[in-house]
Amino acid sequence: MDEKVSLYFEEHGHGTPVVLIHGFPLDHTIWNPLVPLLEGKARLILPDLRGYGKSPVTRGTYDMGLLADDIKEMLDGLNIRQAVLVGHSMGGYVSLAFARCYPERLLGLALVASQAAADTPERRQGRLQTAGEVERRGVKSLAKTMPEKLTTHPDLVEPLRQLILQANPAGVAGALKGMADREDMTRRLSEINVPTLIIAGAQDSLIPLEKSREMERLLPRGWLVEIPNAGHMPMMEAPEMVAEALFRLLEKI
Repeated sequence: MDEKVSLYFEEHGHGTPVVLIHGFPLDHTIWNPLVPLLEGKARLILPDLRGYGKSPVTRGTYDMGLLADDIKEMLDGLNIRQAVLVGHSMGGYVSLAFARCYPERLLGLALVASQAAADTPERRQGRLQTAGEVERRGVKSLAKTMPEKLTTHPDLVEPLRQLILQANPAGVAGALKGMADREDMTRRLSEINVPTLIIAGAQDSLIPLEKSREMERLLPRGWLVEIPNAGHMPMMEAPEMVAEALFRLLEKI
């Protein structure tokens, strides 16, 4: 039985509930540039996933379904029946798991710099290897190499490095193991019958643009917004364009 946790979260604004789920190995603060742009139009809920930021840390594998359960428990605690989920990278994997497990709770979906496909065998092995290294040595090597892969904007590299350095090794390892074992959701995209926005950075070196275009083809109510001059962190690299895309999603609900 997986240990239940109460997620830390922050709230801003009023209106349609929109849950902004951060990626790996970050926390809710990556969404801060969007808050002043969106809080006049929606009730923004920014959680820290299990093992990250101010949320509790547990040992073991952080299955994407487990992280989706945590989000569902948070919504139950807030008496929110339905919400829009906006997931960045790993947060997108969590959002897709939520869509699979709790489709009746979903008003809309946005996948930001994310994908439906599972890891290749090589990528899976790499994640498990990194998880072992983090468990033995901590997050410093990850913080050294990862920020340049996340963004094309030099001014964001150091802030992202500092954010990664704050991550708990148990949380980082648990998420790596969970991502390595996640289900391929590609064949399930046709079952998602809510408005679904895909946001892709045109210069994202981690998620090829073709993955986003494939999702757009497979989602019954999906559409793609490509953000020029953005990498894997479009909410920080081009917040106004991301906010505009999310406004259009809210209009379709």
